[in-house]
Amino acid sequence: MAGPSHYSMPLPTFDAPVKLLAVASPYYKDIYDQQIAGAKAICDQAGVELEVIEVPGALEIPTAIGIAERLSNFDGYVALGCIIRGETTHYDTVCNDSSRGLTLLGLQGLCIGNGILTVENYEQAAVRAQADGQNKGGGAAAAALHLIALERRWGNAGKTVGFTSGNLAKGGETV
Repeated sequence: MAGPSHYSMPLPTFDAPVKLLAVASPYYKDIYDQQIAGAKAICDQAGVELEVIEVPGALEIPTAIGIAERLSNFDGYVALGCIIRGETTHYDTVCNDSSRGLTLLGLQGLCIGNGILTVENYEQAAVRAQADGQNKGGGAAAAALHLIALERRWGNAGKTVGFTSGNLAKGGETV
């Protein structure tokens, strides 16, 4: 008996160009190479421009995305990396904090596909990263594209999410 099937939504189409930034950690270089290959293939298929930057590890990915959002003009982001359980609780910290950082950025309105693998061993990472297999790098790129499509569909430049300096009056009262 086969396992559960996984549905992949068709890639969205865009009337205007899309620029994605992949922020990736090459800590496990062969895993990284497969994740990047998968993300590039999806972007090529969708006709989307993809730029790739590298950071030392998964904890730096949310910070780099935050910097890019403030200082650049990307429509969305792809977070790529790999965290393999070791002998200490550092694994839990890196998994939780990198995920939390990406979630907080997403809740602020950034379109982010999270492709940071959190696995027990190298073999699990290799299976998930394989561009012609589970292709989690491609899946993260597709997720970012779907969020961009939603943002463009519902876009309203006048709305913000969260706190901004413009929506608080003196004393912390909401304006």
